[in-house]
Amino acid sequence: MTGNPGARPAALYLTLALTVLNFVGSIAARVVLTLYALELGAPAYAVGVIGGLLFLFPLLLSWPIGALADRVSARRLLAFAGVCGAGSLVLPYFFRALPVFYLAAALNGLALAFFHVTLQNLVGTLSRPEERARNFSNFSLAGSFTNFAGPLLGGLSIDAFGHAYACLAIALPPVAGLVLLAALGGRLPPGNPDAPGTPAPLKTLADRGLWRMLAVSGLVQLGTDLYTFLLPVYGHAIGLSATAIGAVLATFAVAAFIVRLFLARLVQEVPGERLLARAFYAGAAGFALVPLFTDPYQLAAVSFLFGLGMGLGVPLTVILMFSRSAAGRTGQTLGLRLTAANFVRLAGPIVFGSLSSAIGLPPAFWISAVTMVIGGLVSRSGVGGRK
Repeated sequence: MTGNPGARPAALYLTLALTVLNFVGSIAARVVLTLYALELGAPAYAVGVIGGLLFLFPLLLSWPIGALADRVSARRLLAFAGVCGAGSLVLPYFFRALPVFYLAAALNGLALAFFHVTLQNLVGTLSRPEERARNFSNFSLAGSFTNFAGPLLGGLSIDAFGHAYACLAIALPPVAGLVLLAALGGRLPPGNPDAPGTPAPLKTLADRGLWRMLAVSGLVQLGTDLYTFLLPVYGHAIGLSATAIGAVLATFAVAAFIVRLFLARLVQEVPGERLLARAFYAGAAGFALVPLFTDPYQLAAVSFLFGLGMGLGVPLTVILMFSRSAAGRTGQTLGLRLTAANFVRLAGPIVFGSLSSAIGLPPAFWISAVTMVIGGLVSRSGVGGRK
């Protein structure tokens, strides 16, 4: 790849295109599979199982998939993921039974695990050090777009074609990704069979620097998920309409998108750990301010502040962890980060939901603010420093 000056940018553009196509399909599947199961009369517990299965493999397999991403060609891993992703959406069209929906959700989660780790690692390995912040910023912007486009595509497909045909409609993006991969996948870097194998888990987790990185990454994910979980509950409690609650959450997403446009410049001007600490402090301010307001416009302003801070959190932790990964183990490190993030995504809302029921919503927001302050302090202490 080094012999052709245009090969690296072309591979990066291909990686971003595959990110959009495959993430749109995976995110749309969450909407379609859930609503389709409900349409067929699935009970609430079954819908919960479907939701859990969507995140099971990303939780269990992100670390070993990261090890594969260091050794096996990205083209092969992404092709496998594309087949799983497209297959997960075709199955419910042909077989309209609840066990098939469980299988489809599990396959979709497996595809997402391979996509997320492999594509994230590709962005890092294809980037020169001076380009890394910009390229991870573009990757996060692509992710932000799919978070918007995926649910919209799922909903529009159901309304336009019905639930069964919607499954085929949203299978088209991952199928397009497979076609693109077949045509241009040779531009992606080959695997490195000589990359170091996965070290023993206890040896890896004995690294205090790694624990700091995982703690900060988990706190970023926790802050984002708690805000999108607690704010609708608070909005409902103070009598806001569903439209108002959605608009308040949308300002958070808009702010996150805007601030990521400037991520590369911000990283150049402010050291990564210090910038991450400031992101945590902005998140803490957002949590602390929410219970003080009931007007939707004021809450939208608070959400915008929260988004300006925490919108930086995820791409910053990815950049920091990649830059501090051992040679040949970048995929493993990013996979471990995603494992921690997915664990937080499953456990955080359960814990804080129980907490808010026990002590009330305002204290839950303020405890969340304290948690973000702790994240800022850990960041400033030198998260992920070299051994």
